[in-house]
Amino acid sequence: MSNHRDGISRGQIWFEALTGQSGLVEQAPPSVRCADITFAGAVTRFLAVVPDPDSRFPRARQGEVGLEQGWTLARFVRQAIDSDGDGARRPIVAVVDVPSQAYGRREELIGIHLACAAAVDAYASARLAGHPVVALLVGRAMSGAFLAHGYQANRIVALDDSEVLVHAMGKAAAARVTKRSVEELDVLGETVLPMSYNIRNYAKLGILHALISGVNADAPGAADIERIKAEVTAAIASAKSGGTGLDNRLTSPAAHKVRAASIEVRRRMAEQWAAP
Repeated sequence: MSNHRDGISRGQIWFEALTGQSGLVEQAPPSVRCADITFAGAVTRFLAVVPDPDSRFPRARQGEVGLEQGWTLARFVRQAIDSDGDGARRPIVAVVDVPSQAYGRREELIGIHLACAAAVDAYASARLAGHPVVALLVGRAMSGAFLAHGYQANRIVALDDSEVLVHAMGKAAAARVTKRSVEELDVLGETVLPMSYNIRNYAKLGILHALISGVNADAPGAADIERIKAEVTAAIASAKSGGTGLDNRLTSPAAHKVRAASIEVRRRMAEQWAAP
């Protein structure tokens, strides 16, 4: 199953399904969609990165996060922070279907690292300022693109679907780096969970707030949309009551089971850091 239907990405499909809007904003690249809607009783900002076949940057035409996308995400998130001031902090929902950051000579020369870092910093700043930030994974969440768009969320929810992928790099690239075949990589991922491309294995790491099964990811019907709205609403409520940090990723039962060594390393480092 492809992540795209008739040239429309899952990110765009779900963004429009949840908001009822295209999200196109004047004087912003069409690859970044933004809409404020009344959701779960409050104004909520939805953001998505979608393909733009006419992008002036060829490496950012398939939904990648590049220069324009990173800076634009940062602008839209910081607009929400500044607009809300000391009042009620609106929830921010990142609809995630991003295959990669944009690899290219121009991107490296102009500073894609700064653009993506600006997006990371904006999302983190929003979370720390009290905005409930939720990432909804409907397709690929790969590499630096996911770091820039979604990974700083208080809560991450994902569709239980074979095309929902979370990883540092594509399978072919990972196979080359590890000097294995793609088939060998799949087998390895069943025992070394961080190497897996299966979203169910990723869920075992304890990072996801919810893994949602039984939803048509490519062509959601009315019942699918209502269900995801309910799941996102619940994630927002959990984020509001759970503080502004990301401690929940290490305190979940799944994390204690699978990431016990990492948790112990962190404990010892904190202990030594605080030692007189």
